[in-house]
Amino acid sequence: MLKYLMMIVFLTPLCLLNNSWWLVHSLMFLSSFVFMICVYSYCDLNMISYYFGVDYFSFSLILLSFWICSLMITASGSVYLSSYHSNFFVFMVLFLLIMLYCSFASLSLLSFYIFFEASLVPTLLLILGWGYQPERLQAGIYLIFYTLFASLPLLLVLFKIYSYVNTLYFPLLFDFGSYYFMFYVFMILAFLVKMPMFLVHLWLPKAHVEAPISGSMILAGVLLKLGGYGIFRVMKVISFLGLKFNYFWLSLSLSGGVIVSFICFRQVDLKSLIAYSSVAHMSMVIGGLMTMNWWGCMGSLSLMVGHGLCSSGLFCLSNIIYERLGSRSLLINKGMINLMPSMALWWFLLSSCNMAAPPSLNLVGELSLLNSIMSWSSFSFLVLIFLSFFSAVYTLYMYSYSQHGSYFSGVFTCSLGYLREYHLLFLHWLPLNILCLKGEYFYI
Repeated sequence: MLKYLMMIVFLTPLCLLNNSWWLVHSLMFLSSFVFMICVYSYCDLNMISYYFGVDYFSFSLILLSFWICSLMITASGSVYLSSYHSNFFVFMVLFLLIMLYCSFASLSLLSFYIFFEASLVPTLLLILGWGYQPERLQAGIYLIFYTLFASLPLLLVLFKIYSYVNTLYFPLLFDFGSYYFMFYVFMILAFLVKMPMFLVHLWLPKAHVEAPISGSMILAGVLLKLGGYGIFRVMKVISFLGLKFNYFWLSLSLSGGVIVSFICFRQVDLKSLIAYSSVAHMSMVIGGLMTMNWWGCMGSLSLMVGHGLCSSGLFCLSNIIYERLGSRSLLINKGMINLMPSMALWWFLLSSCNMAAPPSLNLVGELSLLNSIMSWSSFSFLVLIFLSFFSAVYTLYMYSYSQHGSYFSGVFTCSLGYLREYHLLFLHWLPLNILCLKGEYFYI
């Protein structure tokens, strides 16, 4: 397992070379294929060392990190063409990938916490360094303060746990029972802010709107999944209180998902709409994890992987239009089927995946989560009906408004799309739909 980490580490010196952009890009794709083929993830834990190991849950998310980071470099062609610190940009992507690999492979709560927080640094630098507007500074402050404010109590809890049991090694930790209610709240809150849950989600639309395409892709594709992965890991420690109090988070996230769906109807900013739709999708993931049953955990994993590919692809589509028209507004980006007819097909394919139409992986995840949440309480179907229906409504609203109708009179002509862009969208869409055929992988 260590050899795959070393493979990424030894790619970093290539950033010092001129014109190494596509070399690093090709090697990252190669390393993701090598990782996918050579790692046997069906066993309990594929150990790297005492504190690092990979199981099926972390394997899926590490592979997603490899794939999204490779596609980030493909999508950021404007950085390469403008030569705006392109070598440093590639270094940031590689550094972020190393942090994500280490956080998903950590078997110690403390090392997981360190890498979990360290992944914020390159993300912040991507937003501040390659963002588009001066407001990116405010978005960066929102990102840091929301996540750090919720994460510092978690660090105190980890120190307290270590003082009791002298280890933070995942397989050796046990349930602390009903003694420490604050343990439960602090441990779970840090990850709920990261996902994000409704009421602590305001940093996400701001960060997405101000981030460059690479920042939006990694934020929607992988960084939100760190929260879900963290909840999956710490549920073992807080399962006793979880059985008593998880209903609160579950109810809040599901009802919040419906409210966020209504907020999506009022968005005219394309990136903001996709960002809010991420909050609605993640609310179902929180619901599945809080039920603490196998259907919920495995459904959450498949929806996280599916959403990571789908939302990342939608951000790529919005960026393709932004690079041509210089606007994210739906009032200007309308009737695009007249200007870019070939791209309208990709808008339809990824929009249909976003509303969990077959044969996308999102469908597998949502069906499992519906099963899981309904087994927890049959009354939850009232909320789940609205959540599933409205996700289709705002996705169709986004697709029909951006593609159909008359185009903006200020637009005269634009490029139909480059091969790089179609290649990028195909590499989002293909695994998203092919993985549906391998659905049993998520239900070991």
